[in-house]
Amino acid sequence: MTQPKPHLLKTGVLIIGAGVTGTGLARDLSLRGIPCILAERKDFNAGASGGNHGLLHSGARYVVSDPSAAVECQKENRLLKKLAPQCIEETGGLFVAVEGDDENYVADFAALCARLGIESQALEASEARDAEPALSEKIIAAFKVNDAAIDPFKLSLENISHARQHGAVFLPHSRAVQFDCRNHRVRTVLLTDIKTGRHTTIETDFVVNASGAWSGEVAALAGIRLRMVYSKGSLLVTQSRMAGQVINRLRRPTDGDILVPGGTVSILGTTSVRIESLTDYRPTVEEVDQIISEGALMIPALENTRFIRAYSGIRPLLDAPATDDDRSVSRGFALIDHAAEGVDNFATITGGKLTTYRLMAEKTADFICRRFGTPRPCRTQTEPLPVTSDGRWTEPGLAPRFWLKNRNPDDVILCECEMIPQSVVDSIVQSIRNQGARTDLKSIGLRSRIGKGPCQGAFCSARVTANLYDQGLLDARHGIEDLKPFLVARWRGQTPLMWGGPLIQAELQEAMHCGLLGLELEEES
Repeated sequence: MTQPKPHLLKTGVLIIGAGVTGTGLARDLSLRGIPCILAERKDFNAGASGGNHGLLHSGARYVVSDPSAAVECQKENRLLKKLAPQCIEETGGLFVAVEGDDENYVADFAALCARLGIESQALEASEARDAEPALSEKIIAAFKVNDAAIDPFKLSLENISHARQHGAVFLPHSRAVQFDCRNHRVRTVLLTDIKTGRHTTIETDFVVNASGAWSGEVAALAGIRLRMVYSKGSLLVTQSRMAGQVINRLRRPTDGDILVPGGTVSILGTTSVRIESLTDYRPTVEEVDQIISEGALMIPALENTRFIRAYSGIRPLLDAPATDDDRSVSRGFALIDHAAEGVDNFATITGGKLTTYRLMAEKTADFICRRFGTPRPCRTQTEPLPVTSDGRWTEPGLAPRFWLKNRNPDDVILCECEMIPQSVVDSIVQSIRNQGARTDLKSIGLRSRIGKGPCQGAFCSARVTANLYDQGLLDARHGIEDLKPFLVARWRGQTPLMWGGPLIQAELQEAMHCGLLGLELEEES
């Protein structure tokens, strides 16, 4: 049987990887008038950009371990608060020390912050507890900093939307499988749609590898060896919000020392565990125990609160001399020109923090402009990130406010935990279709609060699927085929938390989906 001819597209720059750096780069290039295509093997924020705290760093965490990264974080923190306020909750933050912590570190903290231009203000322990009553009575020191919470999903969606408004093309579910390299240049890149198997050939002047922890795999397509360190960080989600501000432990970075507000919940973490493979990573019971025990030294109520989910992300760190702690590897970013390895129009941008994504994109776009010989100024330093409809529904609490305001009796609630009505789901579906992504439960969940409440999709998954059938967007067994991977992903986040309420919830979910619908939620490879 004759294979269909691959679809051919031409562009100035092909960006591989749609995390915050890739989406930010697509926007930056588009604003400079440089045509680009953003390709992603899954959907946006599939890697570290979707598996982090959502912390907009003040830089104070790195004043000892990585001063240059601390300065970058502080500058970008101030800039993003002005340019992307819709993605940020200006919570403020506290660094607190408890009895037994290193008093020398505490004594040096303010001076180290001041030296790097990072704002900090000493508080009495009693003042800190007045501001955050959940803090331990064993707090011995506290400093106020300008940390904040940022929504990485809204951030990427807003960047994609603005880039597309300026001509960028977004190709989700498109995996790079082959580079055609001739005469020291990448001539074309072959993409395969992982959903349909369709091939697309991209003819491009430049390729940027922004695939995070998968950067080594993409570089290998061009015959380049890029050594990466895979550092897994696991985090826990509480059922309710535990504090108004970001709470940091006042010590060198280690496990379980940050609590970040995430709208109606809090996110506690993180760990740093070296792994050798990207094929299977998830939180472990041992990590969960460690995170809770350490976090409870700052917030004692964490020992008894209900956690509704655990998840992991992979830090994309460049290989470095052997060390016992991956936290000692720089949190700065690296822009690698692969011309030195014989490929003149290929570069990798990796490392860094969510907080510095815009700076990473700017430096990469500057590099491309120099390589093209057409200097064009960066506009993301001054031009606000527009508010769009594509990213609005990731905001916790927005859907119920919308429903209560409209009070349409025909607008049925599909997700009771997050109070998401049918009209919101329909709006998200239309947005997904406009972006060219595939409409399924996973894509809807990425762009909303579906499946993120205490039931973790037990009820809303079936209701949203039924709505998709009613809208004619699913037929035959496609709904069941969508339900299974969605629920497996939620299940992975519940298995390390099997005690108390989560255990009861898991048994109910098993009865509903395995007993009633005949789904077997075994782990997929």
